[in-house]
Amino acid sequence: MQMPQATRVFEKFKIDYCCGGNTPLIEACAGAGVTLEEIEQMLEQNAAVKEDEVVDFNRMRLPTLIDHIIARHHIYTRNEMARLTALLIKVVSVHGENHPELRQVNTFFERLCADLTPHMFKEEQILFPCIVELEHAAVHKWGAPFAPFGKIQYPVGMMTKEHDIAGQLLREIRQATSDYLVPPEVCISYRTLYEALEAFEQDLHQHIHLENNILFPRAIELEGMIAA
Repeated sequence: MQMPQATRVFEKFKIDYCCGGNTPLIEACAGAGVTLEEIEQMLEQNAAVKEDEVVDFNRMRLPTLIDHIIARHHIYTRNEMARLTALLIKVVSVHGENHPELRQVNTFFERLCADLTPHMFKEEQILFPCIVELEHAAVHKWGAPFAPFGKIQYPVGMMTKEHDIAGQLLREIRQATSDYLVPPEVCISYRTLYEALEAFEQDLHQHIHLENNILFPRAIELEGMIAA
């Protein structure tokens, strides 16, 4: 996806642009129950966003893009996992008997946190530094730097598979909550939980999109250019 502002449209129509980023748009539209014409119309409207409000991640240097992913998404994800874990415990303790779906949500979210915590650690400590070294090698016209895992495509493949698992868990949470539909009789904590879970989902979609569809392909391409 080349239009940064397009993510707003895809979120609106619940089109998976991160884990399903390679799916043709017409197929993604059919899966979401919306026509291609409706999506194109919304994209045209969103194209009116001022240029200085849009960040072109495709032109960003890879170290800068990595810094953005960590500062904007990894830190947010860690903070929200801690906050939402505590909020889920509170809401389940109060409303779990009348709303058993909350226990499902709690189970799925626990799995998501258990997966994302080591996932982000591996990215920050292993994969991202190797990508930075790749760009430094390209700038200085050096050979490809040594990597214990061989080619960059191997850890990228692993991270992408883990992204797919995270995407599935997000879908399970959305399904269990009936698209984050808040029951009318519940307290403010319940409403806050659902609003925060949906915001978490949207941010993780953006997070995965930046890695799957921009950072990783560019890193693989860069490695290929150095090795050529």
